Amino acid sequence: MSHPSFEFSHALCRLPASSVTDGLRAQDQGDPDPLTFAAEHAAYISALRDAGCDVTLLPKDEAYPDSVFIEDPALVLNGAAIVLRPGAETRLGEAAALRPSLVENMNNVIDLETEGYVDGGDILCTDDRVLLGLSARTNIQGAEDLRPIVESLGYSLDVLQTPPEILHFKTESSLLDHETVLATPALAASGAFKGLNVIETAEGEEAAANAIRVNDYVFLSAGHPKTAEKLQAAGYTLKILNTSQAALVDGGLSCMSLRYSR
Repeated sequence: MSHPSFEFSHALCRLPASSVTDGLRAQDQGDPDPLTFAAEHAAYISALRDAGCDVTLLPKDEAYPDSVFIEDPALVLNGAAIVLRPGAETRLGEAAALRPSLVENMNNVIDLETEGYVDGGDILCTDDRVLLGLSARTNIQGAEDLRPIVESLGYSLDVLQTPPEILHFKTESSLLDHETVLATPALAASGAFKGLNVIETAEGEEAAANAIRVNDYVFLSAGHPKTAEKLQAAGYTLKILNTSQAALVDGGLSCMSLRYSR
């Protein structure tokens, strides 16, 4: 059974907290500026609405500095939300904090019961496959406990090994259409995308790989002109968005919304 993997009627987002300055990061390049972050987030919300999504915007959650990255504690498949178990200690409580909003907005909510960990940032969904990359935030136990849920919703689960220097599987890959992904050369070389077409990011523009396809548009982070040219040449319509502040706390375009249809 095939499910449209990039056609969405709705999106759930959360305003960035002022505490985002305490957000997690693999390397310190300075704190994000809450005002600039708020402006970039507002532009992102506008782009989702322009692309045809009815956006529900949740209030700031100051208790969780990374809570703007709403995609990590949940996975939405076929209108059902799966509450995940994020792999960073400071983010464990985010799933429970988000759950009431999922109940309110999704057709169905399923809890992943596991002692393991799964971060939404490690999951890329095609029409019938869930590609899950093991990482520092997602382990094999979490993946195997997720498998029966994913299969019950009509998808297969492919568990892959994300190269160790990559934080999240989707830091370096995104879905462009039913059979095409955008990926960094490093992740493309790992063999993760068997059976799919791969467009590789241009040299030095690896951060462009965290894009999202939303209905007729591909959202791409600003500052990656060669990758943008490649995508336009391949026939995609782009919305270029600034993600300078999210990038300081290891975030990008995909993690700032839960996109779904209901």
